[in-house]
Amino acid sequence: MPQDMDIARHAVLDARLVQAVRGIRLLGLSSWPAGQQEPFLESVRRGQPRLPVIEYPHHDFGDARRELGEIATAADPAHPLGNYLQESVRSWDLAARLLESLGSARAGELSIELFGRPDQPLPGDGPTTREAARHFIGIADELDHELLAPEEQVPVSATALQLQLQGDLDDFFDGRVVTVELDSELLAKAAAGATRIRLRQGAAFGDYDRRQLFNHEALVHSLTALNGREQAVLPSLALSSPRVTETQEGLATFAEQITGSIDIERMKRISLRTEAVAMALEGADFVEVFRYFVGEGQNEVESFSSAQRVFRGVPVSGGAAFTKDATYLRGLVRVHTFFRQSLQHERLPHCRWLFAGKMTLDDLHGFAPLFETGVLVAPRWLPEWVERASGLAGMLAFSLFANRIRMDRLTAIE
Repeated sequence: MPQDMDIARHAVLDARLVQAVRGIRLLGLSSWPAGQQEPFLESVRRGQPRLPVIEYPHHDFGDARRELGEIATAADPAHPLGNYLQESVRSWDLAARLLESLGSARAGELSIELFGRPDQPLPGDGPTTREAARHFIGIADELDHELLAPEEQVPVSATALQLQLQGDLDDFFDGRVVTVELDSELLAKAAAGATRIRLRQGAAFGDYDRRQLFNHEALVHSLTALNGREQAVLPSLALSSPRVTETQEGLATFAEQITGSIDIERMKRISLRTEAVAMALEGADFVEVFRYFVGEGQNEVESFSSAQRVFRGVPVSGGAAFTKDATYLRGLVRVHTFFRQSLQHERLPHCRWLFAGKMTLDDLHGFAPLFETGVLVAPRWLPEWVERASGLAGMLAFSLFANRIRMDRLTAIE
């Protein structure tokens, strides 16, 4: 079969995939119903904390899963598009089965299949994700908050940040392409779609949050969705498939790092969530995880929200966790390693293709010939740090060299 017919056939399958997964909204459908926070915090203040009682609606994605199965069967695993489709089908099927199992230990098992565990080793037979998390927590705990400049300690309201971030985005796009909104029901402090970024109403933000949200949420999550919509052959690249979570969050956190928008407190928050996921898998219940966040310096409201992320869709009694938060550090290390390897092998310009849609690092390798022939189009929008490949190369080159220095052989600074 000619190559163009292969592409056309898989494009039809991809269009079917987009329709089939329309109702499989993993984060939205697994989130807790509103009204859980105040009763729990009141029980804490009385000195008698009670585990939240969460009732999830029943979901049946049988029709969608059957359609996904037919798509996978029709796809050719030897073709890069067919391989991508089969991997995507598996991811969406796992997400559908997780949503059908909400509130049970099975949901936690499926979450591990989707997002992995905190005790997985990092690339290059490195430490585990949990060990990396403890490293950053330890460094953050050693630093005194007095090291922060006074202006970095002034809280910013969600309303003020909404106006600031909207101005940043309008300047970047030279018009209103992405809208910033406030959402009182949002579990995370922020969430991004293709044309909308939501901030949790009532949340307090810090000095670094504006830059973090701009580079993480807007210029990675929103940009990859917008650029994915430009792919005529593979429109599913605009979707947040669960299988791309690690690369997406890793790329977004790397964007914070490479632009100097990340601070040690942000690294600590990410790391605390990883440790909390590990605790829950080992048997800690919601109250114990909540107390862990409080003990690490978060206020009660933020501690409730953080613990809620860990127990999304799974029993609150311990032994299971929604493990998505374990992907941030693992994704950061893998994306950082990928960029450094791309520099070593003189393929740094290819890294721009990561912004052409929501894909994994493995997808990018398979898609390379399709980008080179124009089957997949280069990203329409790019962050400045990616466009300026020379500056990016300079930072990565120094990182590669610095890694050769043995810190354990240096004289301690007195």
